[in-house]
Amino acid sequence: MNAQAPWNGTDARPGRDLSPEAVRMLIRAGRYQGATAGLAPGYVQGNLVILPKDLAGDFLAFAHQNPKPCPVIGLSDVGSPRVPALGPSIDLRTDLPRYRVWRNGELVAELSDIRDHWRDDLVSFVIGCSFSFEEALLEDGIPLRHVACGANVAMYRTNIACAPAGPFAGPMVVSMRPLKPADAIRAIQITSRFPAVHGAPVHLGDPALIGIADLATPDYGDPVAVEDDEIPVFWACGVTPQAVIAAAKPAFAITHAPGSMLITDKRNSQMSAF
Repeated sequence: MNAQAPWNGTDARPGRDLSPEAVRMLIRAGRYQGATAGLAPGYVQGNLVILPKDLAGDFLAFAHQNPKPCPVIGLSDVGSPRVPALGPSIDLRTDLPRYRVWRNGELVAELSDIRDHWRDDLVSFVIGCSFSFEEALLEDGIPLRHVACGANVAMYRTNIACAPAGPFAGPMVVSMRPLKPADAIRAIQITSRFPAVHGAPVHLGDPALIGIADLATPDYGDPVAVEDDEIPVFWACGVTPQAVIAAAKPAFAITHAPGSMLITDKRNSQMSAF
């Protein structure tokens, strides 16, 4: 078992023609620990939050209060690492390239396997990911610079407060994509069809208005340049629970590492509302 293995960014990327299950098996075997953007195209990827059952009800209420950053697309039974509705072979302990372990709101480890940290009282939440609507944007001819560059999307903590529930409260995290104005308008129309994976943007234009001081220094992911004829467009992001965990300081939690998602068996087309 490779429970203490750190992320190895040099791992060769799996072929784009592999099925979701085939990619998960490579990840489970420790043969890939990089970012998942672009893998198994056409299939839904998800953010992950794992909490003890005594906090699960409050977090579910938090997610319902904040559907833009935290749209729940999968929920496990207590103690189970399975989410059959998203894929019968999924094992949440091994099938993501990188995980983060949190104690009292502090990030204490980043691992490729969490079996040594698994407990019988844990409940897992899978949250929709913007990778699903990115496919629709690309199919419509809207260029996405981070995809073209093979980079992770840029993500930022904002001054937009999430609606609190129980101990959970904190800032919304957003992902940013630079777009020409006409493409931004079309992107709003397209992503509005995908409420289960963050839906329409929450902000366009001046990042300072939502508390972002410098686009060149994202809090998560990779910086992406905004050209003179482009505007930054911001979507609610499924990394929000990590900012909230840091603020709420639960005794124990596990999340995905930003950019290292769960690849499911569900089609992106199933996420469209119309």
